Amino acid sequence: MKILKTWNLLAAVCLVVVTSVAASAQEIKYNFMPGTDFSKYKTYRWERVPKAQYPNDILDSQIIQAIDSQLATKGLSKVSSGDADLVVTYQAAVSEEKQWNSFSTGDMGWGYGRWGGWGGYGGMSTSTTTTTSETIHIGTLDVDIYDAAAKNQIWKGQASKTLGSGKDPNKVNKNLNKAMAKLFKKYPPPPKK
Repeated sequence: MKILKTWNLLAAVCLVVVTSVAASAQEIKYNFMPGTDFSKYKTYRWERVPKAQYPNDILDSQIIQAIDSQLATKGLSKVSSGDADLVVTYQAAVSEEKQWNSFSTGDMGWGYGRWGGWGGYGGMSTSTTTTTSETIHIGTLDVDIYDAAAKNQIWKGQASKTLGSGKDPNKVNKNLNKAMAKLFKKYPPPPKK
């Protein structure tokens, strides 16, 4: 019976770990136009996608700032007007999912005992299982980069990341910056080996 108690506790711990890992996972995808010489691009400007819905002004500003920061590390300079080598756009979608966390404490299962020389099972042991739910926000951000002169797309990146509950703006901003840093590791595309 001690093995059963250990097994149930291990199962509860695994459930908590799996839900924690799934909630914090990031997914990064990217694609690019083969044969593009990314070294020739030095400047970029922002444009909005027609008829696209954008998040609130605060989140919009955080997204643009996170992308600007990454493009600056790649040696690109933002220009507000005039000619630019690149045009950058983004679209974002935020969905909500329920995350369930369970934790069990105490003894689980039936206790084994002996009465008057006969083997038998004792009474039910006590255990407590606590399950909580939390709404988590999953954000997907598409970043598209176009050659301004040729008017064709040269790079596309997508990052999906848990943004947090939305209750802590610093956590949302931190997660956004982490996701953009991971995404822009793929810009410019790694050279062929």
